[in-house]
Amino acid sequence: MEYIPILVLVISFIGLLAIGTPVAWSITISALLTMLVSIPALPAFTTVAQRIGTGLDSFALLAIPFFILSGELMNKGGIAHRLIAFAKTLVGALPGGLALINIISAMLMGAIAGSAMASASAMGSILGPEMEKEGYSREFGAAVNITSATTGLLIPPSNVLIVYSLASGGASIAALFLAGYIPGILTGLLLMLVASYWARKKGYKVGKRSTFKNILKTFIDAIPSLFMLVVVIGGIVTGMFTATEASAIAVLYSVILGFIYKEITFKKLPQILLDSSSTTAIVMLLIGASMSMSWALSFENIPQDISTGLLSISDNKIMILLIINLLLLFVGIFMDMTPAVLIFTPIFLPVVMKLGLDPVHFGIIMILNLCIGLCTPPVGSVLFVGVGIANTTIEKVIKPLLPLFVVMIIALFLITYFPQLSLWLPGLFDL
Repeated sequence: MEYIPILVLVISFIGLLAIGTPVAWSITISALLTMLVSIPALPAFTTVAQRIGTGLDSFALLAIPFFILSGELMNKGGIAHRLIAFAKTLVGALPGGLALINIISAMLMGAIAGSAMASASAMGSILGPEMEKEGYSREFGAAVNITSATTGLLIPPSNVLIVYSLASGGASIAALFLAGYIPGILTGLLLMLVASYWARKKGYKVGKRSTFKNILKTFIDAIPSLFMLVVVIGGIVTGMFTATEASAIAVLYSVILGFIYKEITFKKLPQILLDSSSTTAIVMLLIGASMSMSWALSFENIPQDISTGLLSISDNKIMILLIINLLLLFVGIFMDMTPAVLIFTPIFLPVVMKLGLDPVHFGIIMILNLCIGLCTPPVGSVLFVGVGIANTTIEKVIKPLLPLFVVMIIALFLITYFPQLSLWLPGLFDL
């Protein structure tokens, strides 16, 4: 094994992050420095530039800007209010009712918008003040909002599952989308158990029981929003259209729905387009930079070396999966999700495939691992959004976050060692 390229890569990347260099530049510069170990400067610079450009030359990646735009349209189009109203009638009378409403609404919003940031922003701004008014602590509300927002990255449509499909070399997007349902719902249910127990222990108020008439009314109001799931996921699974085409349909559906609800106007559209363009630019720069690092890793045979090293430690599937999970949990603390998926999928996927793991199953394991990272400092983007909206500090949120972290890790190990939780639904559709 050649250690110099690995040392250059790791030391330069961690060092650049430590001095506050933006993630995309840290990835690109460390990839360049790694290549300079083996090839002259001019080919190294040229190759990095080419890989950033060609890494974005993918039809599947077109789905990402469209899903980001549809998520922005839904966030501003009144959908969150209707989903919250529906969730309120279902669980508002249970212990910790408002916390449960937050989790269910985040699962529904994430499933429709496909963005943890959009979900945390919408749920935090709408439910946060209401929870405080009912006597819930601000920190508890923020902790519930932060962790529940990540469930939408497992429940489709999910941009990061599309990124994983690209990084894995062609895992079916339809299979990944279906595989995310049970793990996402399981994680949400475990979060609900903890939130309910915590609320009962703290003696938080319980809401009034809703009548069947109220449940029916809010459900009817939410049907147009929920129907988008049927259109997008149903179309992909049945083969009527690709994930990219589905994302464009999602945008059209979101615009029409926003105008019907009278929450979106022609005056608001330019700002919505600007916000989604800004998010898309950040994501695409991260993807391009990560593709240059993936090429550098492959050129230096680093994935093969790590694979050999891991398998030399043990050939026990349980032990190797435990090591990979621990490594990914550590990676998630310091790296954003998109580059982590693009960089570490080519490293770990060959290892788990040698152990007989399905690439779709491993994709769900990886995404849930990195979802936990989104809730942890120092890089956790959802953590910062949730804390900012709640107008509190990370130090104060940590205590109520810890039990929620624990159940997310329990969900991770259940999904890791019981593959049918991920593979049963794709199997039903022969995917």
